[in-house]
Amino acid sequence: MSMSEAVIEVTDGNFVEEVEQGEGLHMIDFWATWCGPCRMVAPIVSELADEYQEKGLRVGKVDVDANPKITAQFRVMSIPSILFFKDGEMVDQVVGAVPRTHLEEKILAHLT
Repeated sequence: MSMSEAVIEVTDGNFVEEVEQGEGLHMIDFWATWCGPCRMVAPIVSELADEYQEKGLRVGKVDVDANPKITAQFRVMSIPSILFFKDGEMVDQVVGAVPRTHLEEKILAHLT
């Protein structure tokens, strides 16, 4: 699976450094290789990462199978789940495959 260069891989090991200690808005996509809806959302997440990178959005992906600690910490029960963090705090969450406009509205609401 090819990811945009604007998308970082977030893991149990780097979550604190990349997200909790990060400034600004982070959109973190919790996904798995076997998840069909995740594959539908992935290109949208990559597009938004590219488009909003210069505006300060950082985008990461978490493979739930490989990172059980943060998956459990944020009670991610169904995927795709896209969590929004602002200055290290979780501020919003979208569960399921949603249209691009829905994610874009969330980004715009929290970027300001």
